Amino acid sequence: MRLWLHKCMHWEYWSQYLTYAPTFFLWLFWTIKFRSLTFFKYANPGIKNGGLYGDSKFEIYKLLPDGSFPKTILVDPTLINDFSKLLDESKLTLPLIVKPDTGLRGIGVQKVHSLGELERYSKNTRRKFLIQEYIELPNEVGLFYCRMPNESQGKITGLTLKNFLTLHGNGMETLEQLMKKNLRHEMQISKLKGTIDLSEILPMGDTKCLVPYGNHNRGTQFLDGGHLITEMLGHCFNEILKNVSGFYYGRLDIRYHTFEELEKGTNFSIIELNGLKSEPTHIYDPKHSFWYGQSEILRHQRLIRQIVKMNLCV
Repeated sequence: MRLWLHKCMHWEYWSQYLTYAPTFFLWLFWTIKFRSLTFFKYANPGIKNGGLYGDSKFEIYKLLPDGSFPKTILVDPTLINDFSKLLDESKLTLPLIVKPDTGLRGIGVQKVHSLGELERYSKNTRRKFLIQEYIELPNEVGLFYCRMPNESQGKITGLTLKNFLTLHGNGMETLEQLMKKNLRHEMQISKLKGTIDLSEILPMGDTKCLVPYGNHNRGTQFLDGGHLITEMLGHCFNEILKNVSGFYYGRLDIRYHTFEELEKGTNFSIIELNGLKSEPTHIYDPKHSFWYGQSEILRHQRLIRQIVKMNLCV
C-alpha cells in the first residue's frame, strides 16, 4: 500500500499516457496542419521515423564521430552465436552492457559479467540486441540538444543529473533491508531478485551500486542540472553534433568523469543518442510539479514544430 501511495503522490511514476495526453492532441492538430501522418520524421531526417519508433541504436551510433561512443556490436539471437569468439574478434571484455537495438526507457538493459549471463540474455530475447563496452566512468548525464535546420549553432535545452541506485552498508543489514528504508529503492526489489544477492550484508562504510546505468525504471533518480548548462558545454556539444547528418532534436545519455572535463569535451562517452522519443528528463526531478513538467514538454514540442516546418519548407 505504501508503495502505491508513493507512486500516486509522485507524478514521475505516473503513466506516460497521462503525462503525454496533451501532446497527443497537439500532434493530431499538426497532422492536419502539415497534411501528413508522418510529419514527425522531418524533425530528424537522418534517423528512421525521426527517432520516434523503430529506429536502430546501432545505426544511430554510425552517425556519431568515431571514439565518442562505446565499442558496440549488433547480435541476431535467431542465429547460432559463438559469444567467446565474437568477443575476442571484437576486442570486447567482460563485464559488458547488453540492450535491445530498438527500445525505449531503458527496458531490457542489463549488465552481464559472464559468458553464461550473455548466453541466457540472448536465449531469452527474440529481438536483435547490442553488446556494448561497459564504460567505467562514474557519472551520467542526460543532455537535451536542439538545433534549427537553418542555423549552425544548436542549444542545450535541458540537463539531467542521474543518481544511481546505490546503498551504504552498516555491517548489520542485508541489501534488501537497506532498500526497504527508501521507497524509491524498495520499488526495485522485485526487479533485482534473481540478478543480485539481496541477502548480502555490506560492511560498515562500504557502498554498492546495484544498477550502474541511469534508467529511471531501475531506481535512478533524475535531478535538474539546468544550472550547469554553460556556454562552454554548449559549444563543445554543438561541435560534435552539428555534423551529425539529419539530427536536430534529441537527448544524449553521456557517461563522464568530472563535469569540468565534460565541458572541455574530454573523458566522456555517449552511451545513447535518442531522437523524437526523447524526454526532457529533468522534468522528473522530485522538486518539479506536474504542471512544470507539462510546460517543459510543451516548450520542446514547439521546437519540434519549428524544425519540421523548416525542413518541410511550409
